[in-house]
Amino acid sequence: MDDFVCNKLTEWDLSQLIPIFEEHEINTESLYLLNDHEIDNLIPKMGPRSIFKNRLKLLKDEQNTANPETVESSAEVCPSTSDTSDKVKRESDLQDESSQRQSPTRKQRLVIKPGSDSEKVPLTSVVSKVKDIMRCVSQKIPPQDNKLNNFLKKKISDLETDKREVVGVFGRTGAGKSSLINAVIGEKDLLPSGDIRACTSVMIKVEANMQNSKYEANIEFITKEEWKDELWFSKNFLGDNADQESDQESDDDCRDIDDKLSALYGEDWKIKSVDDLMNDRYFKEIPEFLLSKRKILTVKTAKELSAKLVRYTRSDPKDGEGKDVKRWYWPLVKCVTIKVPNNDLLKHVTLVDLPGNGDRNKSRDKMWKTVVGSCSTVWIVTEMNRVASEREAWEILESASSFMGNGGQCQHIHFICTKSDLMEDSEDSDDSKEHSAAGVRALILKKNDRAKKEVRGEFSKLKEVKKHFSDGSLKVFTVSSKEFLKQKRRDKDDTEIPKLQEFLQDLNDCHSETLNCVSGARGILSLIQGASRRGGADTKTAVYTVLQQKMRDELDKVRKPMEKTYQAFEKCLSEGVEKSKSSCEKALKSVIHPNKSGRGFHKTLKCIVQHDGIHKTTKGKQINLNMKLSSCLTESIDEEFKKTFPNEGKCGPFSGVLNSFSLDTKMMKEKTEYKDVELQLIFLITEEEQIKTKLNKIICDRKKTIYSSLTTTIETNMQKCYDDAKKIKGDGSMNNMRETMVKHVHRLKNVMFQEAKAVMLKQLDDLMKYILVNLEESMQESIELSLKTDGVSIPDVELELVMVNNHYKELKGSPDQEPLI
Repeated sequence: MDDFVCNKLTEWDLSQLIPIFEEHEINTESLYLLNDHEIDNLIPKMGPRSIFKNRLKLLKDEQNTANPETVESSAEVCPSTSDTSDKVKRESDLQDESSQRQSPTRKQRLVIKPGSDSEKVPLTSVVSKVKDIMRCVSQKIPPQDNKLNNFLKKKISDLETDKREVVGVFGRTGAGKSSLINAVIGEKDLLPSGDIRACTSVMIKVEANMQNSKYEANIEFITKEEWKDELWFSKNFLGDNADQESDQESDDDCRDIDDKLSALYGEDWKIKSVDDLMNDRYFKEIPEFLLSKRKILTVKTAKELSAKLVRYTRSDPKDGEGKDVKRWYWPLVKCVTIKVPNNDLLKHVTLVDLPGNGDRNKSRDKMWKTVVGSCSTVWIVTEMNRVASEREAWEILESASSFMGNGGQCQHIHFICTKSDLMEDSEDSDDSKEHSAAGVRALILKKNDRAKKEVRGEFSKLKEVKKHFSDGSLKVFTVSSKEFLKQKRRDKDDTEIPKLQEFLQDLNDCHSETLNCVSGARGILSLIQGASRRGGADTKTAVYTVLQQKMRDELDKVRKPMEKTYQAFEKCLSEGVEKSKSSCEKALKSVIHPNKSGRGFHKTLKCIVQHDGIHKTTKGKQINLNMKLSSCLTESIDEEFKKTFPNEGKCGPFSGVLNSFSLDTKMMKEKTEYKDVELQLIFLITEEEQIKTKLNKIICDRKKTIYSSLTTTIETNMQKCYDDAKKIKGDGSMNNMRETMVKHVHRLKNVMFQEAKAVMLKQLDDLMKYILVNLEESMQESIELSLKTDGVSIPDVELELVMVNNHYKELKGSPDQEPLI
């Protein structure tokens, strides 16, 4: 079973079927081919069987709706191979028909066909056609269980992989995030905005509905156990410390807890026990929470969905929309995924409305770190008139920068100044002749330019952020969502929302899977067609010998710079260990002995201990003792890490040695003495790129784990300290907690930092070994199969190769795309 099938079963809440599908080896291709009789045998229980049949039908219908040529051309794409002249004619007819059927939407990037001034094809349509062709080719591969057949089917299945680009949206409540997202994706009624206060803990993902034309929300809850723990802590936090002296911060925390519990329970939480509050009657409208399942809302319009979502994503308003809601469920919500139909901008892009600094709840915090780390772009949203004075936006950027930069894969930071039209309210009126429409427009544009300069100036001062990002990663946009949707007074281009839309479209069109799919398909078909031919044994042997020597040379070129990288990391970390030993007790004191008077810090310290060193205040600021203790270690390797694993630029990891790896198959393909194996060489060219792309993705994922390992190791070493401190009660408990933590850090400082260094170096070494072994084994397998294996009973795919070659040339001919080979 491949990832596509696994993801679909999970998405359809049928994850219990995964073992069955694995046992029967159901992959993407066989999923689409399942008939009713086979489904009945596969899924004996009526309930899940009915759901599966319905979901599969919707999936097929959506595919046919998205690709109207699929139904018509499925027979044409898998033609008989009996007559070569007929093939050419059929291929020509197919191209003519497909060009007539295509009607690109206004948002789709167009690819210009070579040799034509007017004939244009949507890029997404090209990819859909290629995938359809390859599904049919997979069906033609003989069922015999041999190495070549299995290899080809696996390669074709891998083409179905669909990775999404993630754009994280940060900003304080009221900054205009919801209105911005609505305007950018062209859905003004989707996310609630205005009087209803947003809940700062709920993460909201917005992506395309690729299965049907409905608006859908997938609501994921925290677990019952997590909520019970949160209830227990909240009740104890408020009750046990009622007689303690408090400060503003702890008072804010108390109000935050009060708001959260009152939203769900009203006044009941104040008089009932934790066990009573876990009674099912409080959750009768959300049985999914009790069953640890996701709640699915499906409606016809964005406005309907927005109304249904209010109680899951917004705080309790005193009046306005939602005032009659008696029970609000946002305290239980971990994440909401909204799926929007018929939206090209979201096809390969997910927009995520993110809380500013993680969460007190562990599962929410883990999800926050994962999503922030996966963002290729981050939007920081703030109001135009607060751009310089608004500290929260800058604090969000500073606190999240390590998760986005060295600990993530972010390449672009977009600072978006909203409500850029507010000057009109104060300076424009019908009675004012001095400020005509043109005059107001000029004033606004001037104010926008000034705001952009202020943002760039502030960004250049952020030392922590600059460790991870260059000035070139920042872009500033000024927008008015309201004016864009109204199209009032100013041209749409005067608000820069169209530029953001264009950026999202570029993310879709430059999507690596899109390019790799067409190139990979061309390579696979070249291998099949080459394997179906006989002869050229001497040439194959000669090429094989050349490639073996070249492989050894190129692997050495990759290995040596990696060894230097390891040595550089070891040196940096050794310095970091010594600095950590000498400064850790001072770092600890700065967290547990802040410049605060009296005993008001008691509640905050209790929160830090209870949540294993992490506490998020109601103002959004996060206290993270584990990060504070590991800060000297991370600072020691930040520069080297950024150089080794850059997010920006095209160099690639390890000073670009992986991207530079080449067996010179392109050059060999051009030589006449290797003409007999030209198709095999085309496959090896594409395979080389596919392998490097795959390894770069693996590096991107594993480097996040490597970077976070320093803090993770410190947290593990501090766990006993937190557990011991949690048990401390009664008079003098704050001082006793402090003393426990001080003694623990003093005792372990000669051990835990050294351990953190060793863990990071081992993970780095493991990654480097994996790259070398995988690169060698993958390329060796491809060389063996293409040059030392004859394709017995391999089908003729000449027509399919011609068609995919034409699509490949279309992409190469597009002015927006670089050559794939």
